[in-house]
Amino acid sequence: MRLRSVVEFAYAAARRCWGDSRLACDSKAGARSRTPKLHWLWSGQKARLCYHPKFMQTGIIGLPQVGKTTLFRILTKAAADAKGGQATQIGIAKVPEPRLQQLATLYNPKKITYATVQYVDLGGMQKDRMRDALAQLREVDAIAHVIRVFDDPSVPHAEGSIDPLRDAVNLELELLLSDLDQITRRLERLEKDLKKGKNPQLEIEKATLEKCKAHLEAEKPLRELELKAEERKSISGFLFLSQRPMLYVLNLGDDEAGELATAVERHNLGALQGKPNTAVVAVCGRLEAELAEMEEKEAAELLASYGLSEPGLNRLIRATYDLMGLIQFFTAGEPEVRAWTIHKGSTAVKAAGAIHSDIEKGFIRAEVVRWDDLLAAGSVAAAREKAQVRLEGREYIVQEGDVILFRHSG
Repeated sequence: MRLRSVVEFAYAAARRCWGDSRLACDSKAGARSRTPKLHWLWSGQKARLCYHPKFMQTGIIGLPQVGKTTLFRILTKAAADAKGGQATQIGIAKVPEPRLQQLATLYNPKKITYATVQYVDLGGMQKDRMRDALAQLREVDAIAHVIRVFDDPSVPHAEGSIDPLRDAVNLELELLLSDLDQITRRLERLEKDLKKGKNPQLEIEKATLEKCKAHLEAEKPLRELELKAEERKSISGFLFLSQRPMLYVLNLGDDEAGELATAVERHNLGALQGKPNTAVVAVCGRLEAELAEMEEKEAAELLASYGLSEPGLNRLIRATYDLMGLIQFFTAGEPEVRAWTIHKGSTAVKAAGAIHSDIEKGFIRAEVVRWDDLLAAGSVAAAREKAQVRLEGREYIVQEGDVILFRHSG
C-alpha cells in the first residue's frame, strides 16, 4: 500500500478543490521534485471551502460603554465602530503560540499558520433588546462577559455607578431566567405527553429538567451542575445559556495596567473565581489599544514599563481556548508550520480529520514527537535516532504540543 505524507496529500486535495490556477508553485522546486513546494493557501477564505474547519465561537457580551467593542476590534483586527453599536459582528483572533516560531527555525517554511478563535460581538446588552441579544447568544460555544472596572466621568456607566460584581450578577441572572423560562415551558409539554403513556426517554428528560430547574431557582448557572452522561444526552438538544463556559473579562483603567494580576483581590471579585467552567482575565483596554498601534519593539518597551511580559489580550485568547477544552498539535515541514485545533482527549484519527476527512478515512499511523524534543534534536531524523519519535495508532490520545506526521492510504 502506498503511503503519502500530509504535504503530498494536501497538494492533491488542493488541486481537486481549486484547480491548478489556485496554486502558486515554486517552479525551481517543481523542476527538481515530483511534488512542487507550495505557497500554502490554507488560511484563506478559499481554503475553508476545501477543508471545512468548524470554528468554535465565543460570544462577547456586556453592558453599553464597557469597552467591549473596542476589545473585539483589537482582538480580531476588525474595522469596528469603537463607540459600540447594535449590529452583531464576527471576527477571528490568532491564538498566540511562540512554539510555532521556534519550530519554524528548523524548517524555514514558506508559511506559518496559527490556530484561531472566532469571536462574536453581540452589541450592548440594553434592557430593550435583551431578548434579541440572548437569542443570538444561543449559537455560541462560550461567553466572554466584559465587565467595566475603570472609572471615567466622561463615559457614564449604564447603571449610574461602577460596580463590577453587580454587573456580573445582573447579566448572569438574565441568562438564568431565560433558561428557567425555557425549561418551565418544556416541562409543561412533557407533563401532557407523559399522561398519554409511558416513555422512558421522556421520563429521563423530565427528571433531568427538574434537576436543572431546581439548580436555576437556587440562582446557580447550569455550567456548575454536574450531570451524568445519560442526563446530558437527554437535554443535549437545548441551547441553555447558563450552561455555556463563562470568561469574565475585567476591563481596568490605565492607572491599574501594572496591577492586572491582583485585580480580582483588589476589587473584591473573588466570588467570580474558582467555579466550574469559569475563568477570569484582567485587561486594560486603553493600553491594549495603544499596543495594537505600535511596532513590536516599541510595544515590548511599553509593556516592560508596566512590568508586563505580554499583552493582556494574549491571556484572554488563551483563556478562551482553554475554557472551551481545546488543545493544539503541530504539523511541520518546508511548505508550512501549522497549529491545529482539537478537543482535549481527541484520538489520533480524529486529529487527522481536523486536517482533512480523507486523511481520517485512510489513516494508517501517526509519527509523533514532542515539540521540545524536536527542537532539542534539531530534526525529525535526529529525534528518531534518540528514540523520541513514536509510531502511534488510531486510538492514541493526542497531547498538547505533539508534532505529528500522519501516514495514510490514498
